[in-house]
Amino acid sequence: MENTVTKNRCHILLVEDNERDIILTKEAFKDNNMTYSLFVAKNGIEALSFLRREDGYENVPRPDIILLDLNMPGKSGFDVLKEIKSDRNYRSIPVAIFSNSSNEDDIMASYNDYANCFITKPVDYEQLITVIRIFFNFWVDTVKLPPHKK
Repeated sequence: MENTVTKNRCHILLVEDNERDIILTKEAFKDNNMTYSLFVAKNGIEALSFLRREDGYENVPRPDIILLDLNMPGKSGFDVLKEIKSDRNYRSIPVAIFSNSSNEDDIMASYNDYANCFITKPVDYEQLITVIRIFFNFWVDTVKLPPHKK
């Protein structure tokens, strides 16, 4: 069994179609001086290819945590979440919904489909840095993530 998380080190898959949000999220991780590997899938189909290690993703590591946007064209975050949590090979990977939405229906639907948490993206960059720090401290420094096979 392999566990890629060591003190302040993990593999994070960000599934996000908005280039501005990708840049801001990457910067927020950098501004928090964390040691991590951040991979980006720009839509749901890319995210599933990444997880399955196919279509150019054959040599990527298994993510320890997935930050998943809900509102994407094509295969939505809801669809991706359902596929991840219905597949025994991936369901143990924590999925944090990271969305602009604060709609109660979206929150409830996410938890009903076994999201591990729901985070509404802050509008303010300083708040984003704080949210990313809290997220990272919880999921990497506090929580014991499940080991996984190579």
